[in-house]
Amino acid sequence: MRIPPARLDRHDPQGPWQTWVAGLPRLARDVMAQWELVEDGEQRHGHVANVVMVRTADGDPAVLKLGLPHAEATHEHLALQHWHGRGAVRLVRADPGRGALLLERLQTRDLSEAWDVEACEIVGGLYGRLHVPAPPQLSDLTTSVAGWTDDLASLPRDAPVPRRFVEQAVSLGRSFLADEASTGTMIHGDLHYENVLAADRAAWLAIDPKPVSGDPHYEIAPLLWNRWDELAGDVRGGVRRRFHAVLDAAGLEEERARDWVVVRMLHLVMWELDGRSPDNDRITRHLTIAKAVQD
Repeated sequence: MRIPPARLDRHDPQGPWQTWVAGLPRLARDVMAQWELVEDGEQRHGHVANVVMVRTADGDPAVLKLGLPHAEATHEHLALQHWHGRGAVRLVRADPGRGALLLERLQTRDLSEAWDVEACEIVGGLYGRLHVPAPPQLSDLTTSVAGWTDDLASLPRDAPVPRRFVEQAVSLGRSFLADEASTGTMIHGDLHYENVLAADRAAWLAIDPKPVSGDPHYEIAPLLWNRWDELAGDVRGGVRRRFHAVLDAAGLEEERARDWVVVRMLHLVMWELDGRSPDNDRITRHLTIAKAVQD
């Protein structure tokens, strides 16, 4: 099997990434032989995964996902097992050690072409099916938030970001750390428009979870920062329409969701400032979202 290079050559050519990419053809051949799969269509690529259209020994259409082993993907198979296809793609078979997942085949159409408010309502409707009690194997969201909050608190006072936003996000982050409701629910972790696909057995299903034990209100922010260009001309109004659409569809608490958005936006600002070439447009975007949900 030949693995095309598209989108798989964007990472540092050194280290484990390059080793993984070089080994993909053999890995694909080995897994397909062991699971009695045959290639059945085009391959697709994400940033850290290769996807092959296949058919099983019974002739059923499926998808073989081969992902680079990394922390966020450690429990993807566990989340899919717990959902059993409720609100998410169905897991057929898994080999976590090799980063191999056999999944039901969904359609290629995602939510990126739907009206953004409608798309937010659809995602909000999925939350109720996906947000179940977290299995004990999952990491706690608060473990990560604790470190990020400390890092944000140490941001230099002359950093190009309003200090009031920094102090607000630090205070909110620390209040979440002391709140038992910040953990205990399995959340998808990366539920944006492209991670929801049309399906035959349901209108829409989630894919590609990065699950943690967290707070459902943490989920909303990616719906606000993605598809940003579509908000031109009415950014504040557009952000607020999306925010309230998902809140209403999911039945979430406005204040808690707003506070998580502020925390997440300031974390994104911090990471942008830590980069070698900070993108001022992205920084402005994140701060605009933090302000819009509070206006």
